[in-house]
Amino acid sequence: MCLIKPGGVHLMKVQTFNLSKRFGPNQVFDNINLEHKRGVLGISGPNGSGKSTLMQCLAGLIRPTSGQVKWYKKEQDIDLQHVKKQLGFAAPYINLYNELTCRENLDFLIQLRKKQEAEPRILQVMKRTEIADLADQLFGKLSTGQQQRLRLAAAIVHQPAVLFLDEPGSNLDEAGRGLIKQLVEGFKQANKPVVIASNNPDELALCDRTYSLLNGKIM
Repeated sequence: MCLIKPGGVHLMKVQTFNLSKRFGPNQVFDNINLEHKRGVLGISGPNGSGKSTLMQCLAGLIRPTSGQVKWYKKEQDIDLQHVKKQLGFAAPYINLYNELTCRENLDFLIQLRKKQEAEPRILQVMKRTEIADLADQLFGKLSTGQQQRLRLAAAIVHQPAVLFLDEPGSNLDEAGRGLIKQLVEGFKQANKPVVIASNNPDELALCDRTYSLLNGKIM
C-alpha cells in the first residue's frame, strides 16, 4: 500500500550558496555549495562532521551563520517558510510528547497543519509503519525502535512534499530498515525529493547522489 500520492511539488531543487555554520568558536562547516534537483540526496560523513546541522539548515530548521539556502520549483524561487510547511523530518533526536499516545501525537500534528480527514490518515500511517497495535500506547512507554517508527509516521502523516531522514535506521530491526527503503522509493516514484544523512551503506545506497562532509568541507 503506497502512502505517497503522485503529484505535489515537482521539479524541486535545493541549492546552497557559501553556506557556513558556527556554534560559538566551533566552525561546523564553511562555504558549502551544493545543488540537488530531484531524487534522493545523501549526506555522509563521520560522527560530529556536521551532517545533522547541514540537514537542519537545508530544511530551514536552523539558520546558517552566513550564506543562503534556496529552494526552487520549476526554476522559480520558493519561500523557505513555504517549504517548511511541506516537509517531513525524522531523526532520533526529535522527540514527540511522552504523555500522549501514538494516535494522539499524530492527531496533534495533523491538527497543527489543519489537515482534513485526520483519523483515516492516522490509521493508514500507523499500519504502514507497523505500529497500529500501539495506537493507544504512550510514546514515553515505547521501546526505542517503536519510538523511531512513530517518528517516521509523524514525518509522513501530513503527506509532505519533501522528506528529510537523519540516521533513519537508528534502533530499527531488519523489518524497520526495509520500511525506510519503501518510504524512500515511494517518494522517488512520486517525484518528491528526499534528503538522507547517514553513515549506513544500505541507506546511502538508496541515494542518487551523495555528498561527503569532512572537516567542514564537501568532498
